Amino acid sequence: MKLPKVTLDQWATFKAVVDEGSFAKAAEVLSKSQSSISYAIAKLEEQLPAPVLSLNGRKAVMTEEGKVLYRRASQLLNHAYEVEQTANCLAQGWEAEVIIGLDSIIDMEPLFNSIDRFTEQAPHTRIVLLESTLSGTAELLLEKKANIVLSGQTPPGFLGQPIDSVNMVPVAQTNHPLCRGKRDLTDQDLKQHRQIVVRDSGVKRNQDTGWLGSEQRLTVTHFSHSIQALIRGLGFAFIPSHLAEPFIKTGQLKTLNLSTRAERRIQIYLTLASPDAAGPATQVMRDILIDLYNRR
Repeated sequence: MKLPKVTLDQWATFKAVVDEGSFAKAAEVLSKSQSSISYAIAKLEEQLPAPVLSLNGRKAVMTEEGKVLYRRASQLLNHAYEVEQTANCLAQGWEAEVIIGLDSIIDMEPLFNSIDRFTEQAPHTRIVLLESTLSGTAELLLEKKANIVLSGQTPPGFLGQPIDSVNMVPVAQTNHPLCRGKRDLTDQDLKQHRQIVVRDSGVKRNQDTGWLGSEQRLTVTHFSHSIQALIRGLGFAFIPSHLAEPFIKTGQLKTLNLSTRAERRIQIYLTLASPDAAGPATQVMRDILIDLYNRR
């Protein structure tokens, strides 16, 4: 059997340089010296017919050949990681820990019920919840930081199963100026007031999903902070209906009447980070989550 000339370590170094943008930052992430990073890249390019990187000042930029090889190298490293995970699962039986990543818009009630049922079958397996927002949830999949992810978006290369949907409703404090008029509100009406948005927790890329481009903007880290700001009358926001309803019922918040459709429905997907390497505990938790969310 012919063995590859380029090692996994060299491909991992190449990927780190691209992801971080420089040899110095790649060295920091990989806990290596910058000289060892330079040496690994030099040895990599010796084995290849065309260079994969070019330097633009201090920034490492991929060549056209490098872009193609980057995608293949990423797949190779993921496959190698999954092989190791499969071996660990086979050796250990049930996992000691199942990590669930979830977007902050998720309705937590079915999730907690799922954990309760799961504990009956696997009392010795720990559950860890990692909450994030927008692209931060996708990064949990891409970086293999969670076994199961519940989110409103599935990155390319992953297959998500629809299990729920969340309505994002526009709300404001009952005495807010947007709640006083009788006519339906337009986007231009909303843009004259402060919009409260939840910060994207992603590191690699940030999104502004749901932001209308208001002149004033208040960015918070969690929907609980959004609700506190709303009750203080600091602006309007699009909030998951299951979070807004208790405050609408008490009269603290009011749904805004928009001239266009007032609700934005977001499909929620369940995605396994490594389907082939998922251990028995991860598979059981997946099945319970699908069952309880589908019963709603």
